[in-house]
Amino acid sequence: MTRVHAFGDDALGDLDAVGLAGAIARGDLSIPEAVEAGIARVEAVEPALNAVAYADFDRARAEAAEPRGGFFAGVPTFVKDNVDVAGMPTQQGCDAFVSQPKRVDGDFARMYLATGLVPLGKTQLSEFGFSASAEHPRLGAVRNPWDTARSAGASSAGSAALVAAGAVPLAHANDGGGSIRIPASANGLVGLKPTRGRLAQDRLTRSMPVRIVSDGVVTRSVRDTAAFLRESEKVYRNLKLAPVGDITRPGGARLRIAVVSRSVNRECTDEVRDETFRVAGLLEQLGHHVEEVDPPIPSTFPGDFLLYWAMLSSFVVRTGRRGFGPTWDAGRVDNLTRGLDRHLTRHSHRLPLATARLARSQRLSARFHTAYDVVLSPTVAAATPRIGHLDPTQDYETLIERLQEWVAFTPLQNATGDPAVSLPLGRTRDGLPLGMMFGAGWGREATLLQLAYELEEASPFARIHGPDGHA
Repeated sequence: MTRVHAFGDDALGDLDAVGLAGAIARGDLSIPEAVEAGIARVEAVEPALNAVAYADFDRARAEAAEPRGGFFAGVPTFVKDNVDVAGMPTQQGCDAFVSQPKRVDGDFARMYLATGLVPLGKTQLSEFGFSASAEHPRLGAVRNPWDTARSAGASSAGSAALVAAGAVPLAHANDGGGSIRIPASANGLVGLKPTRGRLAQDRLTRSMPVRIVSDGVVTRSVRDTAAFLRESEKVYRNLKLAPVGDITRPGGARLRIAVVSRSVNRECTDEVRDETFRVAGLLEQLGHHVEEVDPPIPSTFPGDFLLYWAMLSSFVVRTGRRGFGPTWDAGRVDNLTRGLDRHLTRHSHRLPLATARLARSQRLSARFHTAYDVVLSPTVAAATPRIGHLDPTQDYETLIERLQEWVAFTPLQNATGDPAVSLPLGRTRDGLPLGMMFGAGWGREATLLQLAYELEEASPFARIHGPDGHA
């Protein structure tokens, strides 16, 4: 098992994003020093991780010389390669077209960078974010820094690998079926999917019939995630949602917590179930009311979500020339994208009802959360797979079955729009990170962050550069 990280005695040290922003504000180090250290760290780990889709270090150096201001001024970061950043291409992890550099920032990047973050480039993802493992047929796989033989997990793999390895303290991720939470689980990070509409999003994402995608970040500490939401709300506020505010410590209220250890039609492995109930026991020790319940979703949900996912793939395949320009060649998409397109063709008559049921899931969730403040489940159903298990060049039927076996818990909050966070509270028998997921009702990020602070104090998160990965 090969572990890779860039932590050392340079300007970044062990600092998280809040700590680095504070050091810069105090004058302990300069913004150019922080950015140069980030660049050096990326160059040190990239050969092993394959996480960078596009590097723009010259731009980062220029921005460091004339910083834009903001709480995170000078903190190096990356943006996932499926949102637009001015001057950078948006390749979407795909070989079916050639992207030109974008002329303007998309809505998310505009908000994200207004917090002061300095982008070093963009991170690799699975093709259009459809797979739970970024394993590009030509460019190769994004590898997990805890064990480079394993996947870095889901489409935000590149961002998560770089944050976990210490190259940058915080990076952009987004989540249409678990792609903030799954790589957070695989890489030992905090990954919060915000409430639908909480943060600014690009136009295409906003236009979905059911807006399953949310943008956010992956971080190494709860306070970084909380600070990012706080600073984002200073730039962009959804007036239909109560603000998250400045959450800096555990909450005092004891919560009603439901525990779900299986999905509606999938079982998790024994070690994942054992870790889930271990964390449930910790919650009881902390004074919360914990109760095991059945999965709070109808039996139709997995099939409905797969069909909706297939619709998104079909839209990409059939409108590619209009969306991506004259270089588009649908024959170059991978087997997962192609197989999802076929799945829609075979079952298109079911799509209207499936979409309607997904849209209604928010009401079902609202009723569930009148009885429970939070639901605990594993983030994924099994340990992080080895590279090749989710290779997109294998036949579609094998691949989609393997994906559904692993990604059994996260899609619910994409349909309901509710917030959910994966916390690095579990470990596999091999010592790899295993996330535990906490979901709350609509707009209740503050509840999740307060609980996350409490759990981070009670069970400090493992550190990739600690002795045997311990804190």
